Amino acid sequence: MYSLSAAAALFYVVCADMKNITFLALFILNTACFAGNILPPATAVGEGDQPQVSMDTRGIIRLVFGRADSIFCAASGNAGTAFSKPVFVGHVAGMHLGNTRGPQIASSADYTMISAMDQTGNIHCYRLKHNGNRWEYKGLMNDLPGTAPEGLMSLAADNQNNFYAVWLDVRQGKHNNICFSSLKAGAGGWQKSKLIYTSPDGHVCECCKPSITVSGNKVAVMFRNWLNGSRDLYVQVSDNGGKSFGNAKKLGSETWKLNGCPMDGGSIRIDKQNAIHTTWQRAGKVYYCVPGTKERELGTGRACSMPVNQSYDKNVIVSLQHEGNIKLINVETAKEELVGKGAFLQSMLLPGKKILCVWEQDKMILTAVVVAP
Repeated sequence: MYSLSAAAALFYVVCADMKNITFLALFILNTACFAGNILPPATAVGEGDQPQVSMDTRGIIRLVFGRADSIFCAASGNAGTAFSKPVFVGHVAGMHLGNTRGPQIASSADYTMISAMDQTGNIHCYRLKHNGNRWEYKGLMNDLPGTAPEGLMSLAADNQNNFYAVWLDVRQGKHNNICFSSLKAGAGGWQKSKLIYTSPDGHVCECCKPSITVSGNKVAVMFRNWLNGSRDLYVQVSDNGGKSFGNAKKLGSETWKLNGCPMDGGSIRIDKQNAIHTTWQRAGKVYYCVPGTKERELGTGRACSMPVNQSYDKNVIVSLQHEGNIKLINVETAKEELVGKGAFLQSMLLPGKKILCVWEQDKMILTAVVVAP
């Protein structure tokens, strides 16, 4: 591990081969000022792109990321203060990586699952048993090979070893629509994939990542639609563990007419009171919205997200990026915390009103623990 500041003056030499990467730090300012703010110290986990995080029921945090066609995972048993050396999970030839495409991760009581998509449209699955130390390849997640070429999906798990996935799928008419599957505890494989939403206009937004969240039997999916020339966010909810879903409902009171794809899918979470929270971007502005209520503008930006374990209705935290800066926003107080430079910030709530931040910058995976804004 190498302690860095994301906005520090840093010069390094990278000596790399297929198995080893050595960073020679020549000049580091461990405490950096950026736009008048003191930035939290960051730690480099390794070279890679598109980090995602999960936490199992024992509090072990796992961080997955991609590097070319390979998947790596690091773990932390001390609330994100330090991560292990990343271990190799698997190789996926032609793996999608970049612009929200990349390995996904979800953890439950006894297992952690990682998915990764190749450019021919297959979704590969790896599983770790928590009382072991070996990642196993579990085959394909989509029941029809080649149906997910866009490479956009999300993964979620409850605390009873049930896993859920949603992705863009072209099985019907070669157009992208919303497909879902689940892996139930004790089952030998993923259930038959099923389209849960097909746009009346033929397809949903083709380049925006759908998202999924679960709490008990409640599963909620969010996606950007393509309907009547608008690219608005919609939510679908299942109250029976994904056996069936209700009608898709539009989020927000306004619409976004756009002849193009914003490549920005937003984030959805369920709190302890079973309420749904969403954040998403429209026309360069980031919004927070509870389904059925008016959206609240948070500021300019994109690639917004919420902590993967967002579990309460007060002090909801939203992360976003704007002009190369990444930050956290407290929805209730509007207080902000600048994290640093980079992109695709993911976060996780920690004890003591702290937040683990994970992001990418210059092909490096960085982490920092900050005080919640």
